[in-house]
Amino acid sequence: MSNIKDELKEVVEVTMLPEVERYLEDLLILLENNEATEDDMEAIKEMESFMVELQNIVESINTNQINDTQASEVYDKIMTLIDEHKEH
Repeated sequence: MSNIKDELKEVVEVTMLPEVERYLEDLLILLENNEATEDDMEAIKEMESFMVELQNIVESINTNQINDTQASEVYDKIMTLIDEHKEH
C-alpha cells in the first residue's frame, strides 16, 4: 500500500470516523430526549451519510479500489475539512 493511502486510511480511521461518531452520538441523545430541532434531524442524516462515505473510503483502500491520485485528492479534501473545523 502506498504512503498516501496509508495516510488517508489513518486520518479516516483515527480522526474522522471517531469525530463523526461522537457528533452523531450527541445528536442522537438530543433525539432521544425529544430536544432535536429540524436542523439536528438534518445533521443526523448528513452525519450518517458521511460516516458511510468514510467507511467506503477505508474499504476502497483495503480492496485496492482507489489509486494514489484519487487517494491524494480525498486526503487533501479531508485535511481541508479538518483545517476548517479547527478555525471554528
